[in-house]
Amino acid sequence: MNPIGVGRDEAAEAARRELAKLEYQEESWLDHTVRRFRQYVEDLLAGEGETLLDSTLALVALLLVLVGLVALIRWRIGKTVRARRRAEEGLYGERALTSAEHRAEAERLAAEGRWPEAIGERLRAMARALEERAILTPSPSRTAGEFATEAGRELPGLAEELTGAARIFDDVVYGGRAGTAEAYGRLADLDGRLARTRSAV
Repeated sequence: MNPIGVGRDEAAEAARRELAKLEYQEESWLDHTVRRFRQYVEDLLAGEGETLLDSTLALVALLLVLVGLVALIRWRIGKTVRARRRAEEGLYGERALTSAEHRAEAERLAAEGRWPEAIGERLRAMARALEERAILTPSPSRTAGEFATEAGRELPGLAEELTGAARIFDDVVYGGRAGTAEAYGRLADLDGRLARTRSAV
């Protein structure tokens, strides 16, 4: 006997009407997800017409999904941390090569179709070349963005293209985007024009 005189169907309908109210519609996606998860677990524990085996299998499946989500989040966080760490190491990393060595490595990688690595080496060649010409002060910890900003001040006619080249570098080397022959060609063309350009300062 129900002490308040409301059956299960009536209670479910009342709950649906309550959840249709505006304050529930405006809840954040996180609150909504947590509420739905709690409701799902409560339904499992209450039975809701399922056998114990069905409830157990559903709970195991739910736990597997949660483990998968945790693993995905950890992987994404780890990837972001690794990219940040590489960015903090600077444009060159631990290697100390000349612009000619960076350029030769870029061309070798491009010939093999390894566009992300080739793009990275080509931008390093540009930065090192400007340091060798004393247009930029050598800085092992300089990032691609800092290189573009500093070089753009010295070579204002190429500032926009330098910024674009640094963005390509960051997207491909740190952001995990696919490098392309077209993107590499843009950097190679800019590298050639940098070699023929004198500082405006």
